Amino acid sequence: MINNVKNTHVFDSFKLDYGKVLENVEVEYVTVGIPKYDDEGYITNAIIFCPTYKKSLSVLKGAHNYLKENGKFNRDEFFFIIITPLGSPNSFSPSSSGLMSDFPQYNVIDIVNFKKQLLDEKFKIKKILGVIGEEISGYEVFAWACEYPDDMEFILILNSDYKISGYRYIISKGFETIIDSIDDYHLNQHSVSALKALNAINTFLFAQSFSEKVFSNLSKDEIEALLDDFVDEGMTADIYDVNFRNSAILEFDTEDKLKNIKAKALIINSDESVYFNKPADVDILKENINDLKVLSFKTQKENLYDEEDYSLIGLEVIEFLNECLKN
Repeated sequence: MINNVKNTHVFDSFKLDYGKVLENVEVEYVTVGIPKYDDEGYITNAIIFCPTYKKSLSVLKGAHNYLKENGKFNRDEFFFIIITPLGSPNSFSPSSSGLMSDFPQYNVIDIVNFKKQLLDEKFKIKKILGVIGEEISGYEVFAWACEYPDDMEFILILNSDYKISGYRYIISKGFETIIDSIDDYHLNQHSVSALKALNAINTFLFAQSFSEKVFSNLSKDEIEALLDDFVDEGMTADIYDVNFRNSAILEFDTEDKLKNIKAKALIINSDESVYFNKPADVDILKENINDLKVLSFKTQKENLYDEEDYSLIGLEVIEFLNECLKN
């Protein structure tokens, strides 16, 4: 079995959506599993996985364990490709390139095209089996399925939406305001002011990372300790990477292209998600996507360390995946 193989590739050039061409663009990617091939040598079992930026808090991580135990899915049967997105460290980003504030602004379509180019240059794939994403990475999946509807058989999106709106939009506008307050931002140095801004951003991120139910069962001391750990971990991020990523998603909206989606779609949202503006968005999704299943569930977690009960949706997820794999 091939397990967690990390690789680096360099594009000779990469063209952004608005036309600017970048040269010598580095891409990091990880593969997990074993590729299967058809008679023409094309990989037939590729699944593109788009993880959250806070992987340790991923709902998909726990759901994956449930699927392994109850769905009997052997990951050797699939070839997972995880591509570090444009704008993120280890791939071409403001921090890794050294361009900092001079980095060209990109959008969500650029992130998708970045990943598509890596697939074209490094893998022989006629059609992706599926694309999976959660929260902010779910935006990539929506954009991919709308812009390139023939690329995949299925999409699975968890706690994400076809546009940025509501509370999530307000949070991103708050990040924009905080970063705009850094007086020496364009000096391209990590000043005290920039570090304070990053601290404030991570504090806001903490507030949206757990449900109100969980917070209500914690003491102030417990919240303070968790907040300190969360912010300390987040301080390893780079303010320039955070800013350009935030600007990219502020304009994200695929509502007028949802009808383009041809893939079988499973969209899951929990009652604590700040990325999903329900119930209005559920109606719009059902009106526009032909082969769609929407699952909504209420979190059963009363405390931070409780395990989520994935049996609430697990059997339906397994049924969906089995149906996709029949084709």
